[in-house]
Amino acid sequence: MSQKEQLDQATARVASFPEAVRNQLMEGHVKFISTWDPSKTIQVGDKMPEFRMTDATGKEVTSDSLLATGPLLITFYRGEWCPFCNIAIGFLQKHLPEFQSRGVTLVAVSPELPNNNMTMTEKHALQFPVLTDLHNTFARKLGIVYDQSSAKDLHQSLGIDLNKRNGDGTWEVPIPATLLVDKDGIVRNTTIEPDYKIRLDPKKALEWIDAMQK
Repeated sequence: MSQKEQLDQATARVASFPEAVRNQLMEGHVKFISTWDPSKTIQVGDKMPEFRMTDATGKEVTSDSLLATGPLLITFYRGEWCPFCNIAIGFLQKHLPEFQSRGVTLVAVSPELPNNNMTMTEKHALQFPVLTDLHNTFARKLGIVYDQSSAKDLHQSLGIDLNKRNGDGTWEVPIPATLLVDKDGIVRNTTIEPDYKIRLDPKKALEWIDAMQK
């Protein structure tokens, strides 16, 4: 089954939620879209802000240390609790050898604390770094933070507590986004998708890389 087919199945499950829940989610999303300004997000040609984060084992990882090995493909996901994120991360892992053969380091970034990122790593047997962007500090610099408090009641009814998962008092998550950054730290391609149900196909990311390396 393709990534799109799996995402479509997850979307159908969301459509089966009670009407009141669907309306609450839709209202929050519509409000966000009406105020979100894509021009204030990281743009192609921009220098990527430096970052310093910890991986799932608690080891510190910096943007400089990653860029020292070559270009980066950085993907943001909301958390291990998000079925759409799980699908996207799983397909990125399947294509990891193709990224590696092109000399590109794949990195995933989430606001979740390291122990929850470790759960994601183990669930999908990930062989690339999964970093904790505490308080969405890095995502905020890129202009891709979304206040998802409209879904708080739904999350809590499902046992999802972002306060505990992320270690802060907000219900903020990154907008699903993927950046291709060259070895000099310049952003070469981006996809920033405010609809959390839509994710970049890894094959498209490979096309970006091939075009960059020509």
